[in-house]
Order: sequence, then C-alpha cells, then structure tokens
Amino acid sequence: RRFLTSKEEFHAFLRAGREPGGQVGDDSEEEKEEEDKEKKEEEEEQVSSCQSEPPAKRVRAEDLDQDGENQEDAGAEEKEHPERKRARGQNKSRPCMKPNHYEQSRLCPSVIQGCPGKCFFGPRCRFLHDVGEYLAGKPSDLGQRCVLFDTFGRCPYGVTCRFARAHLGAGHQNIVNAALAQQWEGKLLVRNNLSKDLQHRLRKRKFVFQKAEEYLRGLKPRGGDGKGGKAAGEQEVSNCTAPQEGLGDGGSHECPVLQDKAEEPEAEALQSPSSRGDGVSPSLPTVGPLTDEDVTKLRPCERKKLEIQGKLYLAPLTTCGNLPFRRICKRFGADVTCGEMAVCTNLLQGQSSEWALLKRHHTEDIFGVQLEGAFPDTMTKCAELLNRTIEVDFVDINVGCPIDLVYKKGGGCALMTRSNKFEQIVRGMNSVLDVPLTVKIRTGVQEKINVAHKIIPKIREWGASMVTLHGRSREQRYTRSADWEYIAECARIASPMPLFGNGDILSYEDANRAMEMGVSGIMIARQVPVGALIKPWLFTEIKEQRHWDISSGERFDILKDFTNYGLEHWGSDTQGVEKTRKFLLEWLSFLCRYIPVGLLEHLPQRINERPPYYLGRDYLETLMASQNVDDWIKISELLLGPVPPSFTFLPKHKANSYR
Repeated sequence: RRFLTSKEEFHAFLRAGREPGGQVGDDSEEEKEEEDKEKKEEEEEQVSSCQSEPPAKRVRAEDLDQDGENQEDAGAEEKEHPERKRARGQNKSRPCMKPNHYEQSRLCPSVIQGCPGKCFFGPRCRFLHDVGEYLAGKPSDLGQRCVLFDTFGRCPYGVTCRFARAHLGAGHQNIVNAALAQQWEGKLLVRNNLSKDLQHRLRKRKFVFQKAEEYLRGLKPRGGDGKGGKAAGEQEVSNCTAPQEGLGDGGSHECPVLQDKAEEPEAEALQSPSSRGDGVSPSLPTVGPLTDEDVTKLRPCERKKLEIQGKLYLAPLTTCGNLPFRRICKRFGADVTCGEMAVCTNLLQGQSSEWALLKRHHTEDIFGVQLEGAFPDTMTKCAELLNRTIEVDFVDINVGCPIDLVYKKGGGCALMTRSNKFEQIVRGMNSVLDVPLTVKIRTGVQEKINVAHKIIPKIREWGASMVTLHGRSREQRYTRSADWEYIAECARIASPMPLFGNGDILSYEDANRAMEMGVSGIMIARQVPVGALIKPWLFTEIKEQRHWDISSGERFDILKDFTNYGLEHWGSDTQGVEKTRKFLLEWLSFLCRYIPVGLLEHLPQRINERPPYYLGRDYLETLMASQNVDDWIKISELLLGPVPPSFTFLPKHKANSYR
C-alpha cells in the first residue's frame, strides 16, 4: 500500500527526476511555477494528440484512505473530454516514424568499404564521396565504445558508425583489431540470408518449383464447371494473383481447386498426373539419368523428427519477436524459437524485408519459421523454396492470426472455416518439405463456438507433426482468459500427435498448471500483457521454479544487451541506431506492464490485471512503470542518445488506446 499513488503524483515524481528518498517539495517557487506550466502544456498536448496514454488507472478510495473525492474528480475529467473515442485493435493511422535526415547526406558504400574508385554508378552516384563533407553534417557520436569493434575487432560501418571515435585513426582510417577479427574469420553468425542471385531469380520468376508443380497439377479439376475447393458457407476472398497475396508462376493464374462435389479431396486427385494415367505430360522437361531420388519419397517414419516435448517454446511475435529479442530469450532459457510471421507471397517475390524475418542466429539451436497464406499454390511453392534455400528445424503454418488484413484475404483464422483449402495447404507443404510441419490454431472464429476439436484430428491425418492451440477465439483476440479446460480436451483428442498449449502463462505456477492439463509443452507467446515480452526472464523462472524479484538495474542491463544485439544486427550507423530505437520502443510498450515481485501483495501477477499507479523502489523502477510514450523515449535516450528532430512514436499494437 505504501507504493500506491495517484496519476498526478506519479508524473510529478518522474518530472522531478529524484530518488524516492528526496523531497519533491524542496524546489524553489520559480521551479514550481515552471513545473505547473509544463504540466498544463502536457495535459493540453495529451488531449490533442493520439499518442496519449490510456485513461488514468484510479486507485480505490479505500486503498488511499480518502473520502471518494478521487472518483468525483475522475468523473469530472471524463466529462471535460467527450471527444475521446475508444479505438481497439491494430493502429492503422500511425505517423511515419522513419527518420529521413540521414538520407540527405549519406556516404557512398564504396567509400565506407575503402574502395572509392570502384563506385558502380560513377558520376551518377547520388551519395557523397567526400569524407570531410560527410563528417561536417554527421550527427555527433553517441559513445566512446563501439559494440561491433569490441566484439568482432572490426566495425564494417567505418566513419558512418555513430561510435566511430572508438575505431577511427589518422586520416579517418578504420582501425582493425587483427587478433580479435581472426577469431571470427570464417564463422557464420547469422544464417538464412537472401542472396542477390536468388532474389533476381524470384523477381524474374525463374525459380523452378518442381515438387510443388507436381502436387498442384493433381489438384486442378478435370471438369469444366470451374468450381471447387470452397467449403460450405465459405465467403469469397481475393484471388491469389492480387499484388499482396500471390505471385503466380508465369503460367496459370488460377487458384488450384478441388472438385466441387467432395468435402474431402479424393486420393486420386492428390496423385501425380502420370500415376493417374490421364495423359497429361509434365510441364518441366527432365534431363539426365533417372535416379532413386527422383522416384523415391521419404516415408513419414524416415522424416526428421521434431523432439521438443516438454521444452519451452518462444512463439513467433510479430514486430517484437525479432532476432535480438530472441537472443535475449535464449539467454534466459528458451529452448525453441521461431521467426516472425512471414507472408508467403512476399517471400516468393523476393522482398528483402520479408526474408529478413527468416534470419537465424547461430545460438538458436532449435529454430523454425512461420508462414501465412491463403492458397495452396503460394504456400506449397513457398515451402519448397524455403526447403531448398534456408536452414530450419520446422515450418509452422499460421492459422491463428486474427487481424482483418489477413483474415479478409482468407488467411490466418479464416483457414479454420475453409477446410478444403486448409487441407490442400497442409498436404501440399508436407509433400515438399524435408523438415516437420506444424500448425498453430485458435479455438475457433466466434467466441462461444469452438471448432478446434473437430479440426485437430484432420490435421493429424493430413500429416502435420504438431499442433499449437491458443486458448482464445478470433473474436477474443488477446483479451479475456484462455480456456485451458478446452485445451486439455483437445490434447486428449490430438494424441499421439503432440499438442502445445498457449495462453496466460506469466509465472512458473501458470506453467505448472498448464503442464498438468496433459499438453506436450507450452508456448510463451503474445497475450496482452504478453508473457515473453513483459518478462523475458520468465523462462528462467519456470526452469528454476521461483519468482525472480529482478531489480531495475538488472532490467536496464537487459535493455542494454538488447541495444547491443540490435546494433550488431541492424548496424551501428544512424539508420541502424534508429531502427534499434524503434524496436526498443515497441518492446517498452509491453515491458512497462511488468509489476515488480517485491511490490505485489499476492503472488503471482495475473496476466490480465492492470495495476493502479505506483511508485517503484527507485527512480528507474518508477520510470520503467510509466505508460507514457515520452518516458519510453527517455529510456531509449539513456541507451541510444537523443532522438532525431521531430521524432514521433506510437505503439504498433495499440490493443487498448484512446485518441
């Protein structure tokens, strides 16, 4: 109770910037007037800006031993601002946060690499070639030490590094620590990169999908009615040749479908054309002698097994589940990691931003990727593409994404209502992959109508190696409690196929109760608040069976490590620093919801509880508890220096917000 406070006192404490032992009221009269003026300006800005924090978390009158004046004041505040409207779900009107000041005077990559005479564009190059001119407009350095130089003995960003003073010698020459650089020579730290040759072939549609084409030929209807493949009651979705949801293979631009008469595809339709004897010749000419690999397929018992029962699985987390964050979770004990959800059509088009989601750090020993798509042609081709070009231990199909952008195109949760297309996707991807195929689903689409128990036996029959069930429906999204009784029922139905449970895991006690339900393992994923994002040390708590009262200094060290990993991954130049800042702020929008164990009256913290305003045990702990965007930016400035001019930030998730 002694930590409880009001909204005004909370923000006054942060503005004062003092430790709890100091007296905020010791300031002079002039400072008080300035604070009052700043407070009024901030309140005006919060009313007019969409970046304001959620409505005040009011403390009950009995907790503060007051006579109910707080409730009256709160009601008056609500009446003063009738223009505020509640906006749930994805933030679709975010301001553009990409800083463009570094685009105006960038140094040519040929100069950074030390070969200015080899610029490919010559006199037509739009970048600077004069190092002196570049340094005259370069922002000041952010620190004395460069994490890339200290770790690898060499910083590839040279004079553009925002910590360049640590490794620049006479004449702006980049210094190299030869002994340290030799230790890392030849070691591949990050795998699954997109090569220029592969990107060119994908953009020119010259990549050959032999196995996928063979499977898809077996799905095309032999009749001329042009119908098929749609489940009863299925709504029409956009064609797979739309710009965002399909690439096509240069030949047919139709979505492969099944016969109209059958709910389940016949075995004959799933065979290759040559085995049916219908006289259809293969579209791809064969060259060379026939080998056993051409005619022999792996049996299910010969496939690589996914042995992760009982392990802690970090789920794919869109935006926040990036490579630096996964490194943090691996350090705290995560056994299995998965990349962020990647859209299959964007991968087939060779988009660099989408392929970046597939990158794998060398410390991720069990790693998978998650694909999202709505049609069997694009999903099967994408599975074959990844099977031949990247190193993964499993591939996961996203059948749980609830956002409208995905659902209305027929992907994510919509596949649970499109059983024919769902089956074609699972069977097709399973036929072209050499690694296990897993599926992540929800309880259903509508809140009180569960359908997962009907779909899971079919998924097992179609050839999936594992299913992960999120105990909420699409309509529930990430709110309300997960239905673990239903997850336990589905785990019994899924046997002998492993089923991982997902939902409301925020402590080792929650994990123990979940394992008692009979699931094969638990996934720490994206609830609101989010288990892994609010407490990345949750994996340590589960393995050591304890509540960790982690200090604010230890939490700040975690943010330091994330910053170093981000500079290592995205770069230490201005562009890399601002990208690291962006993802740090996205993470802080979840991390601020953690309540220190030492402040709780009852353990553990519940995942859907919202605390009142409270003061931490020191200034940093209080600052980390703030849900104000400006305070998150202040934390980022402690790690990455001052923000660029006119910098703005608004969380991407915006699960519960007001504008």
